[in-house]
Amino acid sequence: MKTHCIWRVCAYGILLMSTTGLLMAVQAVSPFSHFQEFPDVDNGVIVWAEWVQNNDWDIYGVDLFNPAAGLIEIAVDPEINQRYPAIWFDRVVYQDDTFIDDWDVRVADISDPNIVAPNYLITDFTEDQINPVIHGNTVVWQDYIVFDGGEDWDIYAADITDPNNPWIFVVDGYSNDQQMPAVYRNRIVYQEHSNSNSDIWSVDVWLKDIPQYETVIDNELPQTYPAVWEDIVVYEHEISATDVDIYARDMSQPNSEPFIIADSPGLQLDPDISGHIIVWQDDRNTDWDIYGYNLITKKEFRITTDGNHQTQPAISGSLVVWKDARDDPANIYYTWLDETDAADCPNPLVGDINGDCRVNLNDYALLAQEWLTCALDPISACANEF
Repeated sequence: MKTHCIWRVCAYGILLMSTTGLLMAVQAVSPFSHFQEFPDVDNGVIVWAEWVQNNDWDIYGVDLFNPAAGLIEIAVDPEINQRYPAIWFDRVVYQDDTFIDDWDVRVADISDPNIVAPNYLITDFTEDQINPVIHGNTVVWQDYIVFDGGEDWDIYAADITDPNNPWIFVVDGYSNDQQMPAVYRNRIVYQEHSNSNSDIWSVDVWLKDIPQYETVIDNELPQTYPAVWEDIVVYEHEISATDVDIYARDMSQPNSEPFIIADSPGLQLDPDISGHIIVWQDDRNTDWDIYGYNLITKKEFRITTDGNHQTQPAISGSLVVWKDARDDPANIYYTWLDETDAADCPNPLVGDINGDCRVNLNDYALLAQEWLTCALDPISACANEF
């Protein structure tokens, strides 16, 4: 996802030490006594689903760049469940059960934070439409199809340039189940289950009536839960029930091979990607934590260290959000990555002491601190030579 303010760091919140030795501010988005889950983020706006009362899930949001706007009411009907939100710019999609026992996809316009967001019904089919995602004017979801002789999940999409008149088209309606879509511009990725296995597929829907299909990964091991940014597709790669890794592939190269993002012992799940940063949830420390990986510097870093579970991460620029069980019930938390973890150059510049791809007074301060600590001339004689 995207954000216009990459390097903003919050000056308040709970402080945790990052693996780079810098401080990251960790903050609850909207502390409340209701259960919150499945956050998404774009352009500084965080959205999530919240359990408000008996059997009533609603969708709320907060704009970190406009805190005066307060809590954004996106979908708050007390008689209807709204779940699994996804955001792009000022549009939020979610699944909605206005019609009993029938999930549909709606999109809300949150461009005016002073009013309850107007929403538009995108699907009104008889069966369920769930797990919606959005990028630009394209909304994608998985659609439950019943046909003569069977039933399965397919991938559908809609052009919502005019949300009152969405143009709906089939992305993948072949036999077998297609599920868990993700979208970036005209590239849609998803998992397809066939032959007792799940593989990842990519579809170019620039020509909506003639989509172009391409296999991301097809082998004997299951691959699931893809995410995409430009040409980079990330996904879960299951070695066994107790060993799941994160892999990625650069689709700009026709014959490229997948490469490892995280393969620590245990489970690495639920990846998301924004620009050159990938995040996921990881149980290598016995509890769930959020980790990240920088595709440019090739460095992994730990984002959360609290002893409770942190799960369901999403990222936009250097803003990371997740569900956090340090509160009871769980709330949504966020942090801005420090400049070292989010660095965007493959090799530090001359004089770049902290590795953030910039040479400034912070580097001078670190150099002076090392010199004062060591007090040897030349500095290369110091044990902690930079």
